[in-house]
Amino acid sequence: MTARIFAQVVGVVLLLLGIGGLLLGDGLLGGLLNIDVAEDIVHILTGGILAYVGFGQRNEGVARSVVGVLGVVYLLVGLLGFVLPFLFGLIPSGYTIADNLIHLALGALGIAVGFLSGGEGRSTARRT
Repeated sequence: MTARIFAQVVGVVLLLLGIGGLLLGDGLLGGLLNIDVAEDIVHILTGGILAYVGFGQRNEGVARSVVGVLGVVYLLVGLLGFVLPFLFGLIPSGYTIADNLIHLALGALGIAVGFLSGGEGRSTARRT
């Protein structure tokens, strides 16, 4: 999977999650997932960045870098969520285990696609 395709899919999903969360308000969705305004704004921002990189950016190297960096951020948020579920008071409802696992998975996938995918999507034209 190229970083641009990953950015397109994850960007749209995060945008929809953020907008849906704002419409639903604060609290827990189904008792499993946290929906707080701060979290929703972060989802909209990171989703917007990923959507821009996926749909508007033609440079695969830039897309890989952005996807990788946001992967690191989501991985750190997932790890911190286990230790500091309220993230210093930023998340009033606190992260659930499901939130943390989703953040960890998103982070690991972002790192794999962004940093470990190598030159996938690069031009392989040979010089003669």
